[in-house]
Amino acid sequence: MLLVSAPNAGGYAGPGWFKALTAAARETVPDARCYTLLDCGDNVGAALAAIRAEVEGVIFTGRPDAARRLADIARQHGVRFETKRTPDSLDLVKDFFASQEDLERRCAEFLE
Repeated sequence: MLLVSAPNAGGYAGPGWFKALTAAARETVPDARCYTLLDCGDNVGAALAAIRAEVEGVIFTGRPDAARRLADIARQHGVRFETKRTPDSLDLVKDFFASQEDLERRCAEFLE
């Protein structure tokens, strides 16, 4: 399973927040098997900070020349590096104010 941050979260929330969030999720569901990606959009600084913080994975959608350099740095740090956001992610942003029941239903439908 893949857990992906909100678009551009690397820039406004940062790698520290994302690492804490994923650690809490893994602690809550220790048997879950997943990997995580922090979406940094086209923000080179956010992607570099995430790589240096050694988050599990980074999505960078910026210029190809910058992506090549960042991919090399990511490899050196053991960080997965992607240049596209997966289209089949569960995005709950529009459900921010939804009820617990509706959120659970949406998650269950996605996982089927």
